[in-house]
This record gives sequence, structure tokens and C-alpha cells, in this order.
Amino acid sequence: MATRNQSTRARSPEAKRAREATILAAATRLATANGIRSVTLTDIATEVGMHKSAMLRYFETREEIFLRLAAAGWTEWSQAVRDALDDAGQKPHLHAVAGLLAESLVARPLFCDLLAHTPMNLERNVSLDSVRSFKLTAIAEVAAVGEALRRVAALSPAQAGDVVATATAMAGALWQMAAPGTELRRLYETDPDLAHAVVDVAPRLTGILGALLQGYSAGGEAA
Repeated sequence: MATRNQSTRARSPEAKRAREATILAAATRLATANGIRSVTLTDIATEVGMHKSAMLRYFETREEIFLRLAAAGWTEWSQAVRDALDDAGQKPHLHAVAGLLAESLVARPLFCDLLAHTPMNLERNVSLDSVRSFKLTAIAEVAAVGEALRRVAALSPAQAGDVVATATAMAGALWQMAAPGTELRRLYETDPDLAHAVVDVAPRLTGILGALLQGYSAGGEAA
């Protein structure tokens, strides 16, 4: 049951930001434990200790909550990858770069889940301003990671952007196929006839990105 403080509307900008952070943290916990698909707005409100109608003062829809988390995920992942690429030296092996990208994504299961759901539904039930804000964040972080890639590999800006787009799009898709922690995954792992359905995301993604980087390298830097 909501306490008086939890059900009282936040009046100051600072209080509003604090309440939003609480809601986002609750959504993060639930989605990490159960997957985005299963988390409802009512679930988040209950986790926070607010009535659903009170929570709608801060976020219009569940999609807006998760789209905000997706934007934060892009920012955090981008910084982590750029730091790792800086630590990798001037010219690391392309397979090592591919592995770095793959492992950085697999280490962020909620972000992988968000990457799949963002184009399918998170951008569909929010305001255009929310979509624009998210897109500007994602585009900026793609460019930032692309620039970091260009410092360690011979890539054009377009090629670097394609590597980032491939890494994130495939991470989202492969994560859904892998279905970690679900009954589907347990079925795939225990039924010999379905063994081909077991997806190990990190090595699969590393192979895809390694082939892409090698192909760009063999073809020379594009204009």
C-alpha cells in the first residue's frame, strides 16, 4: 500500500526528478528479473508503492518509462565501450574489437532486451517529443562509439555507424532468440531435437561482427 509520502504529488522540480528516478529504478528491477514483455504499468506502480493514476503524472505510459531506460542504456553502454576501446591500444586485432563489442552488450541483459523492444513497441505509444528525445540520444551515442571504432580500425564514418547498428540490432535479436532464464530456453536445452535453437549470444555476435569488420578491412576504407 502506498504511504502518504509516496501518494503525494511531487511539487518541486527536484522532487519530481527524484520520484521519476524511483519509478525508473522499479521498472529496471522488474524488467531485469522478468523481462520487459511481462512488466505492466500496474506492476511498476505496485513496486513503487503508488497508485497507477498517481504514477501517470510522471510517465504517460509504460512505454515512456522503458524508452527513458533505453536512452540511459545507450549512454551508459556507449561510455563503457569507448573506455574499453581506449584501453585496447592503437590497433587491436579486429576479432578482439568484435569480442569487446559483443561482450559489452551481453553484459547488459536489460539493454539487450530494450534494444529489441524499442522499435517494436516502445516508440509506438509515446509522444513524438519522447521519441525525438530518445532518437537524438541514440544517434549521438552511435556516432560517439563510431568515432572510437575509427581510432582502432580503418573504417569510414558510414562503416563505423553500420558496425554499431549491426552490433546493437543483432544483440537485441539474438537475446530474444536465446530466451535466457525462460521455459523456452530450458526446453531448447533439454530436448535433443531442438538443440539447434540454443543461441549463445556472445560468440555468435562476435563472429558476425568479426566478419563485418574483416570485410570492411579487406575492402579498404570507403569514401
